[in-house]
Amino acid sequence: MRLAELSGRSGVSTATIKYYLREGLLPPGRQVNATTAEYGEEHLRRLRLVRAMVQVGRLPVATVREVLGHVDDDSLGRTVRLGAALWALPQVPEPDADDEHVRAAREEADALLEALGWSNARLLKTISPAYRSLVVAVAALRRLGYRPDAELLVSYARLMHRAAELDLDHVEQQPSEAERVEAAVLGAILVEPVLQALHRLAQEEESARRYGFE
Repeated sequence: MRLAELSGRSGVSTATIKYYLREGLLPPGRQVNATTAEYGEEHLRRLRLVRAMVQVGRLPVATVREVLGHVDDDSLGRTVRLGAALWALPQVPEPDADDEHVRAAREEADALLEALGWSNARLLKTISPAYRSLVVAVAALRRLGYRPDAELLVSYARLMHRAAELDLDHVEQQPSEAERVEAAVLGAILVEPVLQALHRLAQEEESARRYGFE
């Protein structure tokens, strides 16, 4: 397809597509002549991914470029490639290691991973943004006087593990390695808000089932 058709099918203006091309967010098309290039379905798919990151995820161009670099890196194994792409997304900052609540939260997070038997998470905890996010969240609870119930956290974590299995089942249905990584990135940006909304709806449903509307 030519640029105008790519614009029409993707909903992205030709000026924006040209900008993405200049910034390296979109691979160049097949050159037909000095002034014309043709684009394929892979360009349309990549445009949708870029739009999700820029418009929904509100990511800066530099971050999008970094994520896409990992998506397209054929030298990486699947686990590393997925992890590198997801870790390049915005993450919480490193918490203050001297904060007593952070130290206690780390202990609780470590005990949780031990109880779950999540050996990979324990191995990567010093560099994992997800582990850091968990520590920051638990520390915030403790700072406000709340101590998370360990058994409840284990139950929540097991539910999340099932969600992760469903995520990867979907990812593995994609035809190419790059598309599998793209699906994982899209899931992190687009599906996580859906899961949060479903959680709220489930709470409303269960509340009405238990207590009615009195």
